[in-house]
Amino acid sequence: MLAAVRLPESRYDRADPFGELRALAEQAGAVVVGEIAQSLDRPVPGTYMGTGKVRELKGLCERVGATTVIFDHDLSPRQIANIEQAVERKVLDRSELILDIFAARASTHEARLQVELAQLEYTYPRLRAMWDHLERIVGRGGIGGVGTRGPGEQQLEIDRRLVQRRRLALQRELAEIQGRKRRAVRKRNEEHFTVGLVGYTNAGKSTLFNTLTAGGAYADDRLFATLMTRTREWSVEGGLRVMLSDTVGFVRDLPHNLIASFRATLEEATHADLLLIVLDASDPAAEHHLGVVERTLDDLFGEVRRQEEREGEAGWRAPERLLILNKADRLRDNAELLVWKQKRPGAIALCALPGADGRPRTGADELAAAVALAARGAEREVLVTLPSADARAVHLIETEGRVLDRSYNDSEVTLRARLGERQLVRLRAASPLARVADALDVRRA
Repeated sequence: MLAAVRLPESRYDRADPFGELRALAEQAGAVVVGEIAQSLDRPVPGTYMGTGKVRELKGLCERVGATTVIFDHDLSPRQIANIEQAVERKVLDRSELILDIFAARASTHEARLQVELAQLEYTYPRLRAMWDHLERIVGRGGIGGVGTRGPGEQQLEIDRRLVQRRRLALQRELAEIQGRKRRAVRKRNEEHFTVGLVGYTNAGKSTLFNTLTAGGAYADDRLFATLMTRTREWSVEGGLRVMLSDTVGFVRDLPHNLIASFRATLEEATHADLLLIVLDASDPAAEHHLGVVERTLDDLFGEVRRQEEREGEAGWRAPERLLILNKADRLRDNAELLVWKQKRPGAIALCALPGADGRPRTGADELAAAVALAARGAEREVLVTLPSADARAVHLIETEGRVLDRSYNDSEVTLRARLGERQLVRLRAASPLARVADALDVRRA
């Protein structure tokens, strides 16, 4: 049984209020047999729902044979206990449901650590409600040892101590992983232009990732198919290559402790040069989904900015964003597409599924051109003079720019090429001896 209280500030899809929660419940293996909602100005402290509505919920569960009630909110331990007592059914809240799905999906050591930490963060403040029915069990009858002497110790206190110890161990291990990941991401960003795929869960990010690269990311028509970031090289056009990352999907009200635990996974998105927001444009709730993604990114970037300030690091800036209207081939007509493009100028309509040439069926050229422009920056024609032995710099110009002419003398090579501003910055970093002049200025002289 799905249950919700609709408050004045609640954000949800008005066309299908329980659509997302239903999909989450089904991904967790539940069979949804009913839904119940109540509109209130504020939650009832003890049971979140009104007392009469809770009685109605119990009756509805009995009629349809529901064994579990899933609320579309985060509930306090006391609220869960009170509702369970009233309806005589197991009660889950939204965070616990999402954590259950993440736990089932976690397939790598890092993902399992992150999920376990998020579960402990969720469980720790709820231990009292789980154990307040127990008597004091240690310290009586002479059984015990260090830490158990005196009037006795509750099972609650033992569990809190164990949970806290495990939390600290997980935090230390994940901090090491995050440190390594942050260093790897920053090093890659120095050498490559990086692009991150972000979006609502099940929007088609992994399908697009697999079409653009030889990434092999797991793609499926279900929520949270991707829990770990994959990064692969993407040949955009000509010799220009960028690094493309596929990231975990977002949902409305993603638990904060889950976002905190998955900071290492989201590092790719926070430090990318460009973010492609992949949106399922054919979904009736597309506008709602886009709002969720952009609010989540704003919150995530705000946290990154605060952390950078705390650590005394400056210079971080939020990545640019480009909206990708995926599954555009499923739209009924062009009118819907035009509406989106009026609302979001620069948005690119796309079908991520591969066509006969292995590229996205529609929108491939427009996407490649937009990413190439972002990767190169504004282009200009330049004369670059550098030592003939500087093969790395010559290779950079030849692969990422367009060489128009070249000339040699005994120890130097001069290339006339069209390079973007970003390539010029990388060239100067790679070859401090390179001399760059504007080709047009040289011709005028």
